[in-house]
Amino acid sequence: MKWARAGVLAATLLAATPGLLRAQDVASSPPTPADSPAASAATAQAAFQLTVEAPDEIRDMLERHLELQRYRDLPDLSDNELARLLTSAEKDARELVATLGYFSPEIKFGQQTSSTGPTARQLKLTVAPGEPTVVGEVKIEFKGPISDNPAAQSQRWQIESGWLLRSGMRFTQARWAAAKQQALRQLTTQRYATGQLSTTLADIDPITRSALLTVTLDSGPGYQLGDLVIKGLKRFDADLVTRLARITPGASYDQAQLVAAQQRLADSGYFDSAYLTLDTTGDPAATPVLVQLREARLQKLVLGVGVSTDGGPRVSAEHTHHLVPGIGWRAVSKLSLDRETQSIASELAAQPDASNWRWVTGAQIQREQLGSFDVNSQTLRVGRTQRGDRIDRTYYLQFERADTTVSATRDLTAPATASALSANYAFTVRNFDSLPFPSSGWGLGVELGGGTTLGDQRDPYGRVLARWLGYWPLGRSSDDTSTALRAGRLALRAEAGAVIARENIQLPSTQLFLTGGDNTVRGYGYRNLGVTLPDGQTTAGRYLAVGSVEWQRPIAVDGRLSDWESTVFMDAGAVADKPGDLKAKVGVGVGARWKSPIGPLQIDLAYGVADKRLRLHMNVGFSF
Repeated sequence: MKWARAGVLAATLLAATPGLLRAQDVASSPPTPADSPAASAATAQAAFQLTVEAPDEIRDMLERHLELQRYRDLPDLSDNELARLLTSAEKDARELVATLGYFSPEIKFGQQTSSTGPTARQLKLTVAPGEPTVVGEVKIEFKGPISDNPAAQSQRWQIESGWLLRSGMRFTQARWAAAKQQALRQLTTQRYATGQLSTTLADIDPITRSALLTVTLDSGPGYQLGDLVIKGLKRFDADLVTRLARITPGASYDQAQLVAAQQRLADSGYFDSAYLTLDTTGDPAATPVLVQLREARLQKLVLGVGVSTDGGPRVSAEHTHHLVPGIGWRAVSKLSLDRETQSIASELAAQPDASNWRWVTGAQIQREQLGSFDVNSQTLRVGRTQRGDRIDRTYYLQFERADTTVSATRDLTAPATASALSANYAFTVRNFDSLPFPSSGWGLGVELGGGTTLGDQRDPYGRVLARWLGYWPLGRSSDDTSTALRAGRLALRAEAGAVIARENIQLPSTQLFLTGGDNTVRGYGYRNLGVTLPDGQTTAGRYLAVGSVEWQRPIAVDGRLSDWESTVFMDAGAVADKPGDLKAKVGVGVGARWKSPIGPLQIDLAYGVADKRLRLHMNVGFSF
């Protein structure tokens, strides 16, 4: 996303702010600042040239919004008319300066005639703002059911504690408007959807230069959610919408819950768009929730191309059928080809039940390079999965068979053909502040499994894999927001895995571990770090350990934070067949991040200390 920089847009936003009436008058046709290139080009025909001497904040305001600037390019402006304009311009300037909290400024216009130069009349506006007005007492009062509702006590406290324009702060119209808007937003996003500001008063004392602020919030009735009123269904039934939305009738209105329900419907894949609104014309004790949907196509084919430094060029084709005839499940079939992995897979998933659990079964045939060996594998899986806003859970039975190219120097830990049957449970917890561009929070993923090998010799085994990612902002909460953001954050990552089994077990190599690549240990090739065989080849191992620390710092352009970040990082990882043989290989480097429309773009240049070479790593997207 790009920050709006145009002066017209800035003026329009300012005009929309309540209380800035003078800014509203001039926003429709903002004058060009006197020292801009456009003004310089027009000075040959200008009626006068205006110079403003004032502190930067005030000078920028007057050059942008002073109404006198609108008459600068009138070639036939008479001296009498200019004198009249200067009289009103002083009042205009005083009102504009007042919006910044200066109610007793000294304002003086000077004029002189120049016999040389393209503009004969030179005007000079001098502003001495004096001491700013500061906020004294703040009174926030409540009217309506919120005033005595015990359940709304925390909401009242949130509004009072979150008030933006506190005692001792400099008063400005912009801050005053922002504080009122935030208070109203905090009122209307919970319980009281039709709340409003009934009284707002900023009583300015120019003698003491203090402001007494009074705000009265009228909550209106409290709303409780009723039934869903669903529109736009053709193929899917209303029960599916109810299960996905998970709106509890009788619960107090909470805008965040409606937004989350709307997001669940949109993310389900069954709908191209979903909009949830509260029908406040209904009974507040059981307010209908309007759900407007646009269903996705029954079948969809998506062709994709991409590239990454891990897998090289990639092509894919994915077909989705949302209602398989006879069973009503969704079928997703995908073909994916890149330099490292070629796979074809199909998955059948039932519609979610009332607890958001669904049955899932799938099959996959895959050819991939694991270390120095090519592995052909076949996988069958059946189980149940639950996807939540923060927590995903899955349990399943899995059959897996792998054919591995065998080295003459490798023992039976990685046989030519091995198969296994296992029971598995996996969960993921996400506690990030925002996705897909988190700046704080953490995520944890754990996979637990156990089973037995199949074939002539059957041996039990256990497998565990854990992943963790955390972000720590380096700016303190007491810092100015921009200062805190400029300090950046630390991104810490850890991954550990283990396969517990007897020494010579015939286990599929796809159950073992390798590391290295864009999102693991940078500076090394994709899955190139494993167990090194006597002949120098690399194969998967039983134990995995990976750690990473990265400093991410925003890049400022012209004093403003941009969508780019710089990074400095160090990764370390190891794979071995015994815990005591884990010896970390280190990668260090620098990189950049860009907040692209499709997710974070990662560009890293890493040096593999063990390999003594540089590698470029590129990746798009965030997933955990």
